[in-house]
Amino acid sequence: MSDAEWAVVRPLLPVPGWLRGRGGQPEAYCHRAILDAVRYLVDNGVKWRAVPADFPPWDRVYAFFRRWRDHGLVKEFHDRLRREVRERAGRDPEPSAGVIDSQSVKADAVVGADSRGFDGGKLINGRKRHALVDTLGLLLGVLVTAADIGDRAAGQVLLARLAAAHHRLALVWADGGYTGSLVEHCLTALALVLAIVKRSDDMRGFVVLPKRWIVERFFAHLMRSRRLVRDFERSTGSAEAMVYWSMTQLMTRRLARPRPSRA
Repeated sequence: MSDAEWAVVRPLLPVPGWLRGRGGQPEAYCHRAILDAVRYLVDNGVKWRAVPADFPPWDRVYAFFRRWRDHGLVKEFHDRLRREVRERAGRDPEPSAGVIDSQSVKADAVVGADSRGFDGGKLINGRKRHALVDTLGLLLGVLVTAADIGDRAAGQVLLARLAAAHHRLALVWADGGYTGSLVEHCLTALALVLAIVKRSDDMRGFVVLPKRWIVERFFAHLMRSRRLVRDFERSTGSAEAMVYWSMTQLMTRRLARPRPSRA
């Protein structure tokens, strides 16, 4: 992490409990070094025990990752970065529109049968990432399930969760996999318009579809993180946390870029 990135990250980090007078002891290692270690693991796809010796001990890094995962701190940190990126882009901190889709990935042998399945459409045995992004391609929420879970079933859970968290969210674009009763459910139960962007029957080959390319670009970014090319996590909670960590790295780099001067 460069000095410019650390200057962006430091004020957005969750405040430790011991600084709030809630007990506990100060961290034994600098947060910057631990964040670098987690980012290295996500970006390069190494095992926890293979974290280089230049970083803090791997078990301390994993303990940090597990604590942030279990207490929702990685999502809190991610959401703070997302609001900063949106404000810098001249947008409202809270989005009013988004795009939803899913991505099936192969699962490693450590993934148990209780959280893996076979996606007959993609012919993939593994897990599925259901993600909702805003119109800038920034992640609003992710739900990891077995690959045999349908888009409508998982989408209903994810949309209900995010509609409650983002009160300005009023419009979501989706592909044909989300048609059916989910469209009416979103309108009546969530006050949310689910607009289906369909591919024309006469289309041949690759065609960029309106709005849907935004979430596809998001999934393409995930594939640049070697830890996310395949699902190596024993729990779906860890798999979701890895997605958030990958996006924090992207947004940190974006915020650390020098702003263009206005003459």
